[in-house]
Amino acid sequence: MAGETRANVIPLHTNRGRVAARRRADQRAESARQHPSLLADPHGRASAEQIAAVVREIDEHRRAAAAGSAEAPLNELAQRVAAVAGFLRQRLTGDYTVDEFGFDPHFNAAIVRPLLRFFFRSWFRVEVSGVENLPSDGAALVVANHAGVLPFDGLMLSVAVHDEHPAQRDLRLLAADMVFDLPVVGEAARKAGHTMACTTDAHRLLAAGELTAVFPEGYKGLGKRFEDRYRLQRFGRGGFVTAALRTKAPIVPCSIIGSEEIYPMLTDVKLLARLFGLPYFPVTPLFPLAGPAGLVPLPSKWRIAFGEPIYTNDYSASDADDPMVTFELTDQVRETIQQTLYRLLAGRRNIFFG
Repeated sequence: MAGETRANVIPLHTNRGRVAARRRADQRAESARQHPSLLADPHGRASAEQIAAVVREIDEHRRAAAAGSAEAPLNELAQRVAAVAGFLRQRLTGDYTVDEFGFDPHFNAAIVRPLLRFFFRSWFRVEVSGVENLPSDGAALVVANHAGVLPFDGLMLSVAVHDEHPAQRDLRLLAADMVFDLPVVGEAARKAGHTMACTTDAHRLLAAGELTAVFPEGYKGLGKRFEDRYRLQRFGRGGFVTAALRTKAPIVPCSIIGSEEIYPMLTDVKLLARLFGLPYFPVTPLFPLAGPAGLVPLPSKWRIAFGEPIYTNDYSASDADDPMVTFELTDQVRETIQQTLYRLLAGRRNIFFG
């Protein structure tokens, strides 16, 4: 018709469009088969086959993880059995050494330290700082506060030095004479590398280049009442300073918090202490009322902080015999430990959680 414009008609190729659509559908199906989590159409719904494939894959991963976790205890058990077998072999063949103090490194590493690690890691959850202040080799004298009725602080200190220091050094504790008079305990203490707290033994250890620890408060610190917690007692006559000066060993102040709360000592029954030949007879909230259960330490949160070393190289040989020099150095160490204790306590929010 005149005046009308004819529209351009685009021809429809029906068969060709169906072939292309089929090809795209096949490609999507192939992609879905390659990994069930990849849907060809991100806005579409997954098919039942795809969902089942995803579930199967998840189950396979879960079974593999369960198998791995089941094998872990078996592997750990096998390692422990192998360690015990190795220990027995060495003990039977005599393939181990003991030094002049009775220190048996093999016994300490295989028996003593693994037992103490439970208390160190799981019970007291000890946090350690300042291990870089301990030398990697050579002599040093660690001086720490003492508390807790039973000397767990010395035991935890020895584990801290070995496990937290890169050199994994053995710490030699200077302990009270009574420890070595106790059956079994005294022999175990010797084998663990510890000896009596006297100037002579301290000098011998330091002269041999050993990392040594001393608790100058002695029984006064170990057996003080809970109301006096974290108040340092008198440091004695400074025998540890004399040993350090004579051997030119650095003195490392060490502050421990957490030990005062394991057995909160309410009072000391002096009559019973004299009767049993003990330095004190503690009464705590659980002991002796709870019997043997009262001997279980409370799980307080511990922190051990090693301070900067005090070097003794500039002191002369005669200074070791000068009471004024030893007193001044003893007081410096004591004040350093006390101030660090105050600082650590100020940052603690809870006795059991730190």
